[in-house]
Amino acid sequence: MELNTTRRTKSTPRTWFITGAGRGIGRLLAEAALVRGDRVVGTARRPEVFQDLALRYPTQLVVSQLDVTDRDGVFASVAEAVAAFGGLDVVVNNAGYGLSGAVEEVTEAQARGIIDTNFFGALWVCQAVAPLLRAQRSGHVVQMSSVLGLSSLPTMGLYSAGKFALEGMSEAFARELQSFGVHVTIVEPRAYATDFMGASMQMATFDDVYLPVRMELMEQYRDAMPGDPARVAEALLALVDDPAPPRRLMLGDDEFDNVVALYQARIAELVDGELVSRAAG
Repeated sequence: MELNTTRRTKSTPRTWFITGAGRGIGRLLAEAALVRGDRVVGTARRPEVFQDLALRYPTQLVVSQLDVTDRDGVFASVAEAVAAFGGLDVVVNNAGYGLSGAVEEVTEAQARGIIDTNFFGALWVCQAVAPLLRAQRSGHVVQMSSVLGLSSLPTMGLYSAGKFALEGMSEAFARELQSFGVHVTIVEPRAYATDFMGASMQMATFDDVYLPVRMELMEQYRDAMPGDPARVAEALLALVDDPAPPRRLMLGDDEFDNVVALYQARIAELVDGELVSRAAG
């Protein structure tokens, strides 16, 4: 397996490795990259979903069947990508799904399942691509987190747990790879009009005791309109074109203001407890 160590420029076609590329934002991003002449290794559990793209971009697209919870399968898929294109420029950890349920309602299988996919799946990809990107001394890993990786909501605790874990791991991963010329960006989108709230959302068995909590949440977000997912693909293309990309990128107009307010409130809370904090030595 021979690595292509040629430095890419903005005008040079990039090679992307995108997990969960069969639908939603992953699909839109894969297609946007292909349209501009880049090469894409797209992974999905059902590779037949790429049939139309494979016909349109036979030399640019490699389809890899992958369940990201299979660590050996992840390493094999990355090796397949390198064999096809000689290296990777952008790795997007996009595979994942949602889980709606109060902490008390979620079963052990549901809890382990979502962490296996949303956290461990991304971890296996990071472990598989790190030696390659270090050897190239270039590359950009994009970790698709969520605004719920910054602050959780009632009934979304286990989904947030996976995203919080992803963010913590990614902070360390970014600092580990920065001296090798590799960028890592944590992307935190708002809710977009994908199937996240449909086929990509698992549901716990609801207990009526939490009905008031759910009703309050529905009222809070009653008028919220999901964003256009095509705008996410545009933002990610701009992100990888940035020669000095940010460590974090929030996506969403209203959510941007909400997150800024959240951090201001957290700082105020820390200051309120300053005397106790300092007294602890």
